[in-house]
Amino acid sequence: MSVAGYEDIIAGPLAEYLALSAQIGGDVAAHAQIVKAAFDAQLRYVTLATQMAKPPQAKEMELLQPTSTQISAICDFREKHRTSPLFNHLSAISESIPALGWVCTTSMPGPHVKEMKDAGQFYTNRVLKEWKEKDPKHVEWARAWLQTLTDMQAYIKQYHTTGLVWSGKGAAPAGGAPPPPPPGGMPPPPPPLDLNALKLDSAGDDRSALFAQINQGADITKNLKKVTGDMQTHKNPSLRTGPAPFKTPAKSSAPVATNSAPPVKDPVFTRDGKKWLIEYQKNNSGLVVENAEMNNVVYMFRCEGSTLTVKGKVNNIVLDSCKKCSLLFDSVVASIEFVNCQSVQMQVLGSVPTVSIDKTDGCQMYLSKDSLGVEIVSSKSSEMNILLPEANGDFTELALPEQFKTFINGKTLKTVCVDSLG
Repeated sequence: MSVAGYEDIIAGPLAEYLALSAQIGGDVAAHAQIVKAAFDAQLRYVTLATQMAKPPQAKEMELLQPTSTQISAICDFREKHRTSPLFNHLSAISESIPALGWVCTTSMPGPHVKEMKDAGQFYTNRVLKEWKEKDPKHVEWARAWLQTLTDMQAYIKQYHTTGLVWSGKGAAPAGGAPPPPPPGGMPPPPPPLDLNALKLDSAGDDRSALFAQINQGADITKNLKKVTGDMQTHKNPSLRTGPAPFKTPAKSSAPVATNSAPPVKDPVFTRDGKKWLIEYQKNNSGLVVENAEMNNVVYMFRCEGSTLTVKGKVNNIVLDSCKKCSLLFDSVVASIEFVNCQSVQMQVLGSVPTVSIDKTDGCQMYLSKDSLGVEIVSSKSSEMNILLPEANGDFTELALPEQFKTFINGKTLKTVCVDSLG
């Protein structure tokens, strides 16, 4: 039944996702083929769990390798196609595909799938927003993928609530531990005692020898070794020194072998059609985007200690995985987005309708008088502050709430922010 349940997921929502991916074509179709290979590999693993007992950890990791390889390939595909016009589609899959790691979770694998689904939903919402009016096929694509993860969570709850169940009775693969003994039943009786092997006469001889030694009287001590003066500690102080205390061995000056650092990539500042790409810039305060148009997108990725100035009005600006970076811009048509950033700040001189903050720690937003109608959407972020302009040129700093309180209101939920702890 466990295998049949997993096959229902593949034949149901996953098959719909694959069909829609083929219709969309391009990078989405190629990406979907890797996803299919990952699910097929996990189906083989789940099937194996119904045929054999749980193997040793080393063998278990070996059996998981095909699934792990496909998950890595899915994420690598997204990294290699960052300029793709369907990048949000690729990100939605890559952010949530670690849900297949539920087979490694020993307790509560269902919530693990839910967490990965929520991580990918940030990008599926983008797909829904971008394609809702253009092509409903993309909307169905996003819903099919979310349904796949929802069905997987229900499948785990039904068959593997506390972890993957190894229900088979077969022996472990070669090199593994021997199978456990069958439960129940009494242990076999011990072999019969060989009475002929006991030497009772020899035992009697030993007792006779012992009594003969005891009957020696005072002569029993004549064979004892005498303690001389040089063997006594109060006469020979050199014998009082015990063993040397333990000392921690000196650390070797040779460097400890560690994992090799990731290769340093060359900084990028280029324009690819309607997209400006600024990547891997470090400690560069002179990054300037000029002659931009209203349909252009500015994408800043993995930059550190740098400042970007965008002159003119553009459609969208995204800061992804940046650290200690600053952004100064005139106006945007759609939104400013901060994703996986640390200690970033922005200042708008004109207008900005929306600011989106996701998985970001530390975000300072300096607003202008024309941008006071901005909507700020935040999730899984902290240390967010808005600075409102004053007439004298100063700014008033306000903190975005980070803690919320939820009440049950009939059949709905009501959530309010906790201002004192925000």
